[in-house]
Amino acid sequence: MATNLALNSNLLVEAQKIGGFKTKKDTVNTALLEFIQRHKQLEIVKFFGTVDYDSEYNYKNGRNRK
Repeated sequence: MATNLALNSNLLVEAQKIGGFKTKKDTVNTALLEFIQRHKQLEIVKFFGTVDYDSEYNYKNGRNRK
């Protein structure tokens, strides 16, 4: 899909150098992927400490071979 964007060329060049990318397309696609992954991780972090665990549960019981 062809898209025209007005990008900050200084940021693009710096990202391309830091990432070692050969093309601007690879640079932008990787940046978008990392942005999405990071925000998904932040959503998961919101759930930390919200799960109630059964204090009586013994995970070792499931390891017994009979």
